[in-house]
Amino acid sequence: MSPLLNQTFTRTLDAIVELAIPGQLLEAWTFDDTESRREAERRLQEKGVTARIRSAYKPLLFAFLEEIDLDGVEAIEVRYPVHANAPANRFRLEAYPLAALVGEAKIDFIARNDGDFHYDVSLKRGERIESVIVLAPNRVHTDIVGEINVSPTGWLKLGGQPGERLATDYEELFEAGIKAVADHAWGDQEPYFEELNIRVVHPAKDILLPVGDEVVSLREALHEDFYFSLLEFFQKKSGRPLGDRGLRPGQIVPEIARSNGEISVVIETRALTTGFSDGDEQPIDTAQEPIAESQVRKLLAEVGGDAFEARSRSGRILSARYKSGDDAAVMISGGQHPNETTGIVGALRAARKLGQRKQAHFTISPLENPDGYAVHQRLRLDNPRHMHHAARYTALGDDLEYRTSENAGTNLFEKEIRFKAEKRSDAKLHVNLHGYPSHEWTRPLSGYVPRNFAMWTLPKGFFLIIRHHPDWERQAEALLDRVTRHLGAIPGLLDYNNRQIALYEIHAGETGFRIINGFPCLSSVDDRHTVPMTLITEYPDETIYGDDFITGHTAQMETVLSAYDAWQDIMRERASA
Repeated sequence: MSPLLNQTFTRTLDAIVELAIPGQLLEAWTFDDTESRREAERRLQEKGVTARIRSAYKPLLFAFLEEIDLDGVEAIEVRYPVHANAPANRFRLEAYPLAALVGEAKIDFIARNDGDFHYDVSLKRGERIESVIVLAPNRVHTDIVGEINVSPTGWLKLGGQPGERLATDYEELFEAGIKAVADHAWGDQEPYFEELNIRVVHPAKDILLPVGDEVVSLREALHEDFYFSLLEFFQKKSGRPLGDRGLRPGQIVPEIARSNGEISVVIETRALTTGFSDGDEQPIDTAQEPIAESQVRKLLAEVGGDAFEARSRSGRILSARYKSGDDAAVMISGGQHPNETTGIVGALRAARKLGQRKQAHFTISPLENPDGYAVHQRLRLDNPRHMHHAARYTALGDDLEYRTSENAGTNLFEKEIRFKAEKRSDAKLHVNLHGYPSHEWTRPLSGYVPRNFAMWTLPKGFFLIIRHHPDWERQAEALLDRVTRHLGAIPGLLDYNNRQIALYEIHAGETGFRIINGFPCLSSVDDRHTVPMTLITEYPDETIYGDDFITGHTAQMETVLSAYDAWQDIMRERASA
């Protein structure tokens, strides 16, 4: 291990209590959970200070959760700021999922024509209109890669004065961590390290909301901000554009754990691991959580066919199978992003069913990124309900989808499994099973909305994407129609989509995507791959368990089976055209 930083921080709530003067009237906004803020208020009261401490993170949501009385409220109007340095719907998104928490009251979000950091709230109770101003402390700042952000920040008001920014422990530990990495001498050769580990302990407690899988988690948000901010730093260092998925810095792993009050960050480089933290086997059709890697291999062997494999950067094995038959071949894969876990189970379940057909012709590689899966297993031990995007990419730090022989040379590692699958099967369709966050995804210290991933910040149902060569558009449309009609017949799935899409539209505005037979879809021309058609699933599965997990991997399995069957007809029609 090679340490870059080991630093502790004074808790902001403790500092406020210590410095407060008896007789003061005090208001503060900090990055702390409700319970901790109420306890600080109690301590201040004992000291003779009248205080109210609010959440700097999602302040409008917490105003409704903690202060605004909804009894008798029939309608709510929220006028939100629009700032020149933030997405137009930034403060509307920040209120999510408020619309699902106000009961029968009608709620409208209306953009103001200014960027003042507050919400104007009107509450209609019968003939009476009540007005409330909710402060939303933010700062405009330039981050480590030179981007201008509008980010939530701490705030302190004394004696009814306008107040000023309060640099909180949450913000200070993040800035110290990013600076320590940026100041380190990394050299000029990718990858720069094997694992870059960021170990943070922070006392914030997650707050579960009674809406789907929604949770307010300051620790999860810190994981996301550290991970993607450091990716962006190394993208800029390498001369790549922000968001470049071909960057290979190494494996970045923020581990954000809950403490009893301590706040600290330790950053160090580590060697890669090579094993897995497997749990017990589960019945595959009713698996209630991500399955063990050893069970993946066992189930794959039961599918039969010819075995083939590749190796990851750490040396872990990617196992795959090829079943030869008279049908039009289909490639099936899962686990490219292994924190998207329903696709792994769904791929295996579909392959088991297809394997029972005499004419079936397919390849199956259910876990394409075992190094990422091992990180996901490790992080779930402490925070099973967090989305853990550190597990998204490979141990090289890239997205294997974007690794090619041109940019990686002979070191294809995980990507080799796809080239082998295509060569063996000559498939013209690749069904690539993915997922996305099942609850809100934020980066609060870097502008709130995840940069380059704004489309995925809120769940919006089971989403399908098709990428196809220019002369395959008609087949792409036919495939989307057939698959969505099949999925629409699954009990409850359309209702699930409709609920999520409705809430998405209230908080994000227009969807910007097509709805085909009740399913959000995108179709685009893309000739990066030699396989002419790729069907990508996006199920909101990151962090789901139990019955929700079963529903998710069942939908993934049904997608594979319906796409496989539709493809047989499509290829026959294409051949006869």
